[in-house]
Amino acid sequence: MAATHVALIRGINVGGNNAVSMPVLRTSLEAEGFAQVRTYINSGNVVLDAGASSPSAVNEAVASVLLRDFDVTTVVVTVTADALRRVVSDAPAGYGEDTEVFKHDVVFLRDNLDAQETFELVRLKEGIDEAWVGEQALYFRRLHSRLTGSYMGKIVALPQYKHMTIRNWRTTTTLAGMLDD
Repeated sequence: MAATHVALIRGINVGGNNAVSMPVLRTSLEAEGFAQVRTYINSGNVVLDAGASSPSAVNEAVASVLLRDFDVTTVVVTVTADALRRVVSDAPAGYGEDTEVFKHDVVFLRDNLDAQETFELVRLKEGIDEAWVGEQALYFRRLHSRLTGSYMGKIVALPQYKHMTIRNWRTTTTLAGMLDD
């Protein structure tokens, strides 16, 4: 059986904060009833089978496990396997290329955020930042040589940020590849 969802957990195992062991998290999520739980790197990327559960239900269950088993309260943004595949397949032409020149990130949105409305709130620094709106995500590309001048970091000041998380393009495509492994 293939994975049905990807839970993206924000802010764990970063700078020594919100420590969460990935093997223990996998065990905890399996005990919660999820199947085929796999993680990618140590920063909160979980591919799992949640059956017909909604992304919101998976968000709540994963957040509950994090609080109960790790005493960590953080944002979880879950997307269905099909939605993640669409994020990758619907990326703007050439997105993810020229990695020596550009940094590519995807901002994943919970179901309660409209991508177009959220996109209209985002500020871009001309000549440094570019962004596109997707179905359930925003695509950002910015110049490596001018990262400190980018407005990408300002997204964390938006009230809507509590309903989103960011992954780089390599992580995004790797997770999509893990869905059917």
